[in-house]
Formats: sequence, C-alpha cells, structure tokens
Amino acid sequence: MATESILNSVPYLLMAPSNKIWIDYDSDADVLYISFKKPQQANDSVLEENAVYHYRDQELVGITVLRAAETFGKNVERSLPVS
Repeated sequence: MATESILNSVPYLLMAPSNKIWIDYDSDADVLYISFKKPQQANDSVLEENAVYHYRDQELVGITVLRAAETFGKNVERSLPVS
C-alpha cells in the first residue's frame, strides 16, 4: 500500500463533503479519525508508521492518524469541516 500517498491526501479529505466522510479529532490524544463508511464494521486493521488503516474485507473503510498535529500541523482542528 502507498501509505505516504494516503497520508498526503488527508488534507484534501478534510475538505470533502461531510455527508460522504466522517471526521473526528481528539485534541487530548492528538488522534484524527476518518471514516468512509458508517458504521465502519472493519474486520482487519493494519498499522503503518503513524496511521492505522481499517478494512472491511478488501475495502478501506477508515483511517486513524496518530500524532495528527505533528503530522499535519498544529492547526489540524481548525482544518476540520464544520458539522
């Protein structure tokens, strides 16, 4: 998997319509949660560097980004779409 290219796409995912992608940020833990399906119902997860990729069979259904502010800048919370 092209982990680096997926993480590079996160700033663009933050701009996606909020009815297609669900995004939550925990500022205390500095963790960004991105879901492509609600509920995810993931049955497999893969940890690579500072991201956890969640799969339902072969389909990517979510990404958990650890150390999000470190990865995307201190203003990651302000980049989130208003719900």
